[in-house]
Amino acid sequence: MAFLEKLMKRDDDLDIQDFLNNLDVEKEAIAEDADALVKSMTLTDEADCQVVVKEIKDGNLVLLNIEGLVKRNAMKLKELVTLIRSGVQSIDGDVARISQDKILVTPSKVKIVKRRAA
Repeated sequence: MAFLEKLMKRDDDLDIQDFLNNLDVEKEAIAEDADALVKSMTLTDEADCQVVVKEIKDGNLVLLNIEGLVKRNAMKLKELVTLIRSGVQSIDGDVARISQDKILVTPSKVKIVKRRAA
């Protein structure tokens, strides 16, 4: 009966929070066929920097959450981003802040178009 209720449910009854939470659920088979992955990570310490640079060297893109450091320790954030930037630039990758709390890091052959909002 619950199955039929789901089928009969109208779009305006959709639980948007449930929908958005389930977007993160992926099957591993999808990743196996990909040439590159976009990985979401949180930056907290130097060990994270090493992992980010490794992922970029492997050809993956990293969406880096810096929210915690933005609020707690701006100097530590600058230090860690400088470490990432030097490691990524050594392989001709790219780094750009895409929002207040996110940084995009890309491998070589993937460049970020950077322009100021008008």
